[in-house]
Amino acid sequence: MIARIWKGEVPLDRSDEYLERMRTIAIPDYRSTDGNQGAFALRRLHEDRAEFLMLTFWDSLESIKAFNGDDISVAKYYDFDEEVLLEMVPNADHYEIYND
Repeated sequence: MIARIWKGEVPLDRSDEYLERMRTIAIPDYRSTDGNQGAFALRRLHEDRAEFLMLTFWDSLESIKAFNGDDISVAKYYDFDEEVLLEMVPNADHYEIYND
């Protein structure tokens, strides 16, 4: 299994709005892709911004490619991201999961 992690930050006053979009648009999109084993939006509030971490779990690299395209290191963005994110972080990270 593979974990995919993406991080982004939004202004604190738009944090609830961004979380709602992640919950209603992004997470269902992740979960509807064959091979996705779970998708979670994590949020940490700071003084003037909110950090989001998207943590998703996948059967294989091929499953991630079906979701994201051939270059899995490239972050996937939604229409609403550019208007809210403080920076367009270009990459996502991947980790093999070992649980034995």
